[in-house]
Amino acid sequence: MFSKRKNQTSFCYYLNNNLNLHIYTRPISSLKVVWRKDPLLDQAIEHDKRFKQCARVVKEVLNEPGQVIPLRYLEKRRERMRLKVKIETFLNQNPFLFDIYYDRIKPKTEPVKFIRVSDQLLQFLEEEKQIYKENEPLIVSKLCKMLMMSKNKVVSADKLLHVKREFGFPNDFLVDLVPRYSEYFRLTGLPGEGKSFLELVNWNPEFAKSVIEKRAEEESRLTGIRVRPSFNVKLPPGFVLKKEMREWTRDWMELDYVSPYEDVSHLEQASREMEKRSVGVFHELLSLSLYKRIPVPILGKFCDEYRFSNAFSSAFTRHSGIFYMSLKGGIETAMLREAYEGDKLIDIDPLLQIKERFAELLKEGWRQRAEQLRLKQEKIKQDMELVATRVSE
Repeated sequence: MFSKRKNQTSFCYYLNNNLNLHIYTRPISSLKVVWRKDPLLDQAIEHDKRFKQCARVVKEVLNEPGQVIPLRYLEKRRERMRLKVKIETFLNQNPFLFDIYYDRIKPKTEPVKFIRVSDQLLQFLEEEKQIYKENEPLIVSKLCKMLMMSKNKVVSADKLLHVKREFGFPNDFLVDLVPRYSEYFRLTGLPGEGKSFLELVNWNPEFAKSVIEKRAEEESRLTGIRVRPSFNVKLPPGFVLKKEMREWTRDWMELDYVSPYEDVSHLEQASREMEKRSVGVFHELLSLSLYKRIPVPILGKFCDEYRFSNAFSSAFTRHSGIFYMSLKGGIETAMLREAYEGDKLIDIDPLLQIKERFAELLKEGWRQRAEQLRLKQEKIKQDMELVATRVSE
């Protein structure tokens, strides 16, 4: 004799098999997809490794009073900066960033090595300010969008400070930019104390369209045919979904797109519609980020604001045709597949000009160092040949 629950389940299978209706008895969280490595997308993260290391050291010095620091003090911070080589080795490898000079830590002590910002780095910092100024409307729109997607149109200011590099916000955006746009933002509390919040004051309809919605509108305009907003799904080569997951994904894709800017307070957390909305938020956040990728632990800080479930990270492997979960560097990083061609970004965020200019500064220093080493080696070779000639005489 069957229980009532078992009869209900059997009836579901009957409908699935005979009436072609899809009634789901399994929770979304139980749908598993095997993770598969994508070497090209992993390589995209590796490209920026050296630049990020240099940026960490620069930030450490810029935060010091007068932007100078005794070399030995900076050496003690190597572990915090995740720097594997000694500071002097780092300075030799990356000229143009700092100058070394001697000074006293205290009036009666012996002079020791100090480092300060170089003229080349100072020039870059001025160019950085100009790039931020030119792209201020973009920064304002990103910030508005992040608030508009949140549950109560309010986000912790400290959390926003934590993700400023991910989205390209200036270091001082809360104390400089935010007060100048009081028509959009209201800051309460003091950032850094854990009880400060940034609130959206006015809703701008122009910002309330996701990348996916804009893409559908553009396709409709070009073709003259109404195009439904939908995700681009492209599974990596050789990746095959199991039948059950394939059918679930097909039916999930047929659900109406839920804009990340819609009010979804009426949706159940475990519903397929809420999953659609969450994936839309992930897609929009990654699209707003500089590199179209964000470490998963950072996204996890916003679970409350964006109504992510505790198991939100499984969505990145469950929707492997939309996202890629990289494990490079021992950190889970969510990446937007459609944003990359191989290991290269397709559309470059205007704020990445800052990184490109910083990269030029570093590369110029590396070129100069390589040239100095070449000349030094040539001099050694010439001296050895001269000695050999004298000996043979």
